Amino acid sequence: MKLKAPPSWALKVTMAVTGAIWAIFVLIHLYGNLKVFQGPEKFDGYAHWLRHAFEPFFPETGVLWLMRIVLVIALILHVGAAAILYYRGRKFRGKHRAKNYRNGLQAVSARLMPLTGVLILIFIIFHILDLTVGAQPIATESFQGPTATKSSAYSNLVASFSRPLVAIFYSVMMVFLAIHVTHGAKNIAVDLGAMGKRLRMTFVIIGAVAAIAILIGNASIPIAVQMGWLN
Repeated sequence: MKLKAPPSWALKVTMAVTGAIWAIFVLIHLYGNLKVFQGPEKFDGYAHWLRHAFEPFFPETGVLWLMRIVLVIALILHVGAAAILYYRGRKFRGKHRAKNYRNGLQAVSARLMPLTGVLILIFIIFHILDLTVGAQPIATESFQGPTATKSSAYSNLVASFSRPLVAIFYSVMMVFLAIHVTHGAKNIAVDLGAMGKRLRMTFVIIGAVAAIAILIGNASIPIAVQMGWLN
């Protein structure tokens, strides 16, 4: 029996929900990242707490793995739904496509969504290999994994961002992530059926504020390392 792909409206809702999950995670992750400006003790302490959060209700790293499972499932669903919708869109346009005369920031960000999505996926893989797994040669040779009593998150981060190309890569990726989040917020409103103009505008404003916070907050860290403010 041949399985049928879900209808487009279901795929769009899936993208909206999973995109919202990832946006919320990125904002929470930003909160943790900014602790790096409080020094090694605070940043390493936060990283250590994450591994032992809500013990003994959860085992060691239990909350982390629960979060990772949810994020991986959301990512697979988001990318899968996006790929199917993109394929359908290309297929049904046919040979004689209407020209798109829309201009402005929203139009540009809409056209960039597939590209920024692919780049963000590459960034996620790089980020995990660099600062979570410590895989060579992406991570630095000085990378140290966490132990039962200690985290080296601060030194790992500083060592990674001390490499100019990596610092530039992370900063540029934050620009693409901000673009994706900004337009994604508008798409969430549309795909979840927000009909009111004021409600849609609320989603757009929230998305824009979140995107600015993500861009400035995260990009400031590799810049600070390169400027010698974090060492």
